[in-house]
Amino acid sequence: MNRILPTLALILVALFVLSTTFFTVDQRQYAVVFQFSEAKRVISEPGIHFKIPLLQDVRYFDKRIQTIDENQPARVQTIEKMNVKVDSYIKWQIVDVERYYKAVGLDERKAVDRLRNTVNNMLRDEFGKRTVQDVISGKREEVMAYVRKVADADAARIGVRVVDVRVKRVELEDSTLASVYERMQSERKAVANQLRAEGSADAEKIKADADKQREVIMADAYNQAQQLKGEGDGKAAGIYSAAYGKNPEFYAFYKSLDAYKQSFSKKSDVLVVDPSSEFFKYMKNPRGGGK
Repeated sequence: MNRILPTLALILVALFVLSTTFFTVDQRQYAVVFQFSEAKRVISEPGIHFKIPLLQDVRYFDKRIQTIDENQPARVQTIEKMNVKVDSYIKWQIVDVERYYKAVGLDERKAVDRLRNTVNNMLRDEFGKRTVQDVISGKREEVMAYVRKVADADAARIGVRVVDVRVKRVELEDSTLASVYERMQSERKAVANQLRAEGSADAEKIKADADKQREVIMADAYNQAQQLKGEGDGKAAGIYSAAYGKNPEFYAFYKSLDAYKQSFSKKSDVLVVDPSSEFFKYMKNPRGGGK
């Protein structure tokens, strides 16, 4: 019994030494081996590793991408002096654990506060250079890309990489919202009035052009008609002349019939003529000559 107890004690001591000598590193972690509060070794590869028992201890740091999600939207002001609420989040990751430890120690809140302050200050600066329209939709991607770049450069000083910065939502304050609505209405009215004025000007221009074209067409048509009429009158005169040359008596008879037709075309027409005049010679004698 006396021999068993010392043996058991040695086994327990050996187990304790082994347990404090070896440690495991998960693939999602960095491990830093400290000796008297001084970082001696940084381990980024997963597996089983060795440390000096009792003299050294191990601290773990998360290797994964982490998220800083704002609980309260930041209040920023645009170039028009309008207040908006910006709700954003930050994706970050430890890439240099030794520098990270020297900068913030084991207090992750220091890193989070620094990243949050940097991003919020950049948002205020960049949104302050732009209009409400730009920060809501127009140039948001451009702004966020620049903010991420600057925040990443600052975060590198503490061994951190800023993976992404995004705006989840931009809300207008009540006073800003009313002002934006009024301005939108004024802009839409101005655009509508301008379109109406341009439409009226175009309508007048089209109408004037159409009137001009109508006058030109009417003048061309009148000229052509007069030309055709002149040609027709010339041909008719030639035909009449030829007919008269062939048979003057028939020509005189035909012209008299035409005159009768024109004179008595309406029942209401009244003609006061001496019955013995030449006008009625073919009515009294169809032969005309008295033969």
